[in-house]
Amino acid sequence: MHGSQPGRHDRAMMPPPSVRMVRLNSDLTRDTRAMAEECPVALVYDGTTVAVLMATPADLADLAVGFSLTEGIIRDSSEINELNVVPGSAGIELRIWLRPDSGRTLKERQRRLVGPTGCGLCGIESLQQAHRMVAPVARAIRLAPDQIGLAVERLTASQALNRETHATHAAGFFVPDSDSMVVREDVGRHNALDKLAGALTAMDARGRAGAVVLTSRISVEMVQKSAAIGAGIVIAVSAPTALAIRTAEACGITLVGIARGRDFEVFSHPAGVAC
Repeated sequence: MHGSQPGRHDRAMMPPPSVRMVRLNSDLTRDTRAMAEECPVALVYDGTTVAVLMATPADLADLAVGFSLTEGIIRDSSEINELNVVPGSAGIELRIWLRPDSGRTLKERQRRLVGPTGCGLCGIESLQQAHRMVAPVARAIRLAPDQIGLAVERLTASQALNRETHATHAAGFFVPDSDSMVVREDVGRHNALDKLAGALTAMDARGRAGAVVLTSRISVEMVQKSAAIGAGIVIAVSAPTALAIRTAEACGITLVGIARGRDFEVFSHPAGVAC
């Protein structure tokens, strides 16, 4: 894959992830505060727009690769021949050129996904696609309660954009033996997880070696995307949905929800937690 970064002229046109805007405080005084930016981002495959998301204009190459992987458009990043981030007056295009065989597969699917918050289910063509099967996940780690608390602490500490704006979600990848954490932020929770998937792919990181950590609830799409990453454990500060639990049970993912320090609840495959 090549051409994954915007050029100098494009960077000048790229909107920043946050902007300062005027606000009126409760005491009726005016000042400014940082606001999270969001803009239309089109994923264009071989010249055809497949999805339009409202997303934070940051880490967009990661978004393009991650979305392609978690939505099943590609199985490996080597299927992308070229990726260009092209900002314009109406929004940003992520122009992705696929390997010929992958391009033919995409055309056969004829998917159209259009959603205001990066929802992975918007615009699908049948009810069966909403229940798409995910491959079984091989979990390679177990986490102790203090490690679950540490994972959430690290994610919170790494949310630079949210500290500035109080308006973004985050997805992180916690590896028990590592002192660092890969984190991506976005106004959309699905986008944040897709960006994380793209970042891990660029690093050639193995999903089974760590846990996905989320600032949002665990919906079925978040389980499906985590399974595409290969992560056997998903930790979130909020609860999962019932369908998310059933999907996690089916594919072998340990779901840990309502994680606040050492307090949490395990909703599927408790063997992933060493209590």
